[in-house]
Amino acid sequence: MTGQNAAHRASDQVVTEIEKRIRTRELVEGQPLPPERDLMEEFGISRTVVREAVRILSSRGLVEARPRFRPVVRKPGYDGAVDVLSGIVPNLLTTKDGVKNLFDTRVLIEGALARQAALTARKEDIADLKAALEANEAAMEDSDEFYATDKAFHNVLYKISGNPALLAVHRAYTTWLEPHWSQMPRLKERNARNYQAHKDIFDAILMRDPDAAEKALVEHLENAWTQVSSTFGESEA
Repeated sequence: MTGQNAAHRASDQVVTEIEKRIRTRELVEGQPLPPERDLMEEFGISRTVVREAVRILSSRGLVEARPRFRPVVRKPGYDGAVDVLSGIVPNLLTTKDGVKNLFDTRVLIEGALARQAALTARKEDIADLKAALEANEAAMEDSDEFYATDKAFHNVLYKISGNPALLAVHRAYTTWLEPHWSQMPRLKERNARNYQAHKDIFDAILMRDPDAAEKALVEHLENAWTQVSSTFGESEA
């Protein structure tokens, strides 16, 4: 076995043990990992191996590592999982049709969310969606604010699901796709069309019409893709 392979194996053993301690809550959120020297003595490893183990733990969203500070345990959760993917997805978006492929998953998910909202939204959910729609309308003349309220409107649809994994997915979509969306010219006429699409979605949900809600949502996102696809060279097909 080469020295490099031995180091990888040693770091894997440390990672496995630290993961176990986090899972069993021997190490809890906000608690720093033991000092490097203690880990070196406990596992009989070098400082280099300790730092490699910390790097792996950080890449998995289990610890937060900052220069000159001891790594701190992160709370396992969906946001952490998304943060791990954030190091991978931007590279995928540079591939042929990468942005379109990601956007297509958004269409599928949000179409289903609109359908679900029409069937299951509670009175307070409808009120939240209405407030988001009104904020969107009020921002019509300010394209930056309109974009922020646009995201907020869609976020309510994810929130209605009651699924924290889906809320993390929405945060991921807005983070990963925003650099491309930011290239789109801000036009009041486009804001008006997008607001009307949001209103159509809201009206369908309010009327408890799942087919109309899904159709309005899918058409809205398909039109949004048409609006922005030419700004970064992706095919509209």
